[in-house]
Amino acid sequence: MAFLGWRKWPTPASFYRDDNPGIVKPLWPFMVAASISLYGISKLQDMAVRSPEYAKDPKNPYAAQIAAEERAKLGGH
Repeated sequence: MAFLGWRKWPTPASFYRDDNPGIVKPLWPFMVAASISLYGISKLQDMAVRSPEYAKDPKNPYAAQIAAEERAKLGGH
């Protein structure tokens, strides 16, 4: 329904109409790129935290977890 000739605003997930693509359809490449970037940054952070230089650093919040995983690999309890 139009009010004085104005159409409704598109909703972000309006895939059911061809004449109203919404905001998700034109922005899908940016969403894919953002998810790939977040995944890559997460993996890079994990590699940096587990590097030998910082694995035994007391300021590392994952130091206890890394030490426990190393003991499990060696067969110790």
